[in-house]
Amino acid sequence: MKLYDYAFSPNCRQVRAVAYELGTELEYIHVDLLKGASRRPDFLKLNPNGLVPVLADGDFLLSESTAIIRFLSAKRAGALMPATPHGRADVDRWLAWHLAHLGPAMSTVAGERILKKLAGQGTPDEATIAKGSAEFARLSAILDRALEQRGYLAGTLSVADFSLASFYSLAETCGLDVGPWRHLRTWLTRMLARPSMQRALDDARVIMSSHAA
Repeated sequence: MKLYDYAFSPNCRQVRAVAYELGTELEYIHVDLLKGASRRPDFLKLNPNGLVPVLADGDFLLSESTAIIRFLSAKRAGALMPATPHGRADVDRWLAWHLAHLGPAMSTVAGERILKKLAGQGTPDEATIAKGSAEFARLSAILDRALEQRGYLAGTLSVADFSLASFYSLAETCGLDVGPWRHLRTWLTRMLARPSMQRALDDARVIMSSHAA
């Protein structure tokens, strides 16, 4: 299988982390977003939305990171998915929550503080950052309460943990502080210590180093 991605992206980061955790071998094909590679005709044939990641399993093409991590899990007989219907529903709930709420809030701040600098798009808009940061704080408080009585989002380690942790791993770089939320911090520390997450983070650092060179 091939994964077309940009390793610094948290959406791509979660796919890499899940693949590493599962021991799934992928051929990684770098798509340089800063050079507009995802908008070129050859890539748009893979994903008309012009977004990474895209997984190619033979002739089967799959975009959208949460769909990809669910697919990778299914290819491993449901690994990183709870055994019960309630547990699987919990995974879907947190993935949906992330897509609808956490991801957009963090992407707003990352766009201003990271992407603008990388793309040379001018100075960050502080009002936009303030709005995204406030939403991040509200959502982090919700997640902290959810983690008060459990070590992982769905009770056992699942793809949902990798999805959310991949975005939270970007928090410090975005200037967002997880310090006020003890249960969230404990969970995030546990997730980021996993060798699979460390590999995905190392991949992201390589991309950032290439931009700094």
